Amino acid sequence: MDRLISEWLARAHPVPQRARAEWSNQGVALLPLGDLFAAVRLPGDLVCAVVGCEEPDQVAIALDELLHGPVIHDHRSTGATYYALINWGAGVIQQVDQDEDAPCLGKGTYLGVPRIDRRKPPGTYWAVPPRYDGDLCRPSAVRSLVSTGRRKLAQHATA
Repeated sequence: MDRLISEWLARAHPVPQRARAEWSNQGVALLPLGDLFAAVRLPGDLVCAVVGCEEPDQVAIALDELLHGPVIHDHRSTGATYYALINWGAGVIQQVDQDEDAPCLGKGTYLGVPRIDRRKPPGTYWAVPPRYDGDLCRPSAVRSLVSTGRRKLAQHATA
């Protein structure tokens, strides 16, 4: 099953063999967004506000239950960042495309996508791996997570 998922992900690259080589050599391949899938960038503080903790295994379990699709975890200099993979044509694009805190990344953007078996730190890994080829998060679930996170962060800021 992992091989089928890897082949699906590799097809996002104009030269799928290059994606496979990057996974073999570096564990992460830079894949262009906007054709096969897009990604909504979710700041760690927003995700943790919804989940109620920062412990990676608990966050992964909660994201799986909330989003029902694949999520990549990356740790940047500014902290944890999550990327929920969605269908590029999904209605979430219009609602979060202009958002600064949870933008939808598509055409013209590349995302570091880990090899399918990278499921723990260090480095970029799958917090929630795809379950099958074509598996993506539901846009309504991503919108709900973003709005709940914003509400909880705002409540915390005024408390």
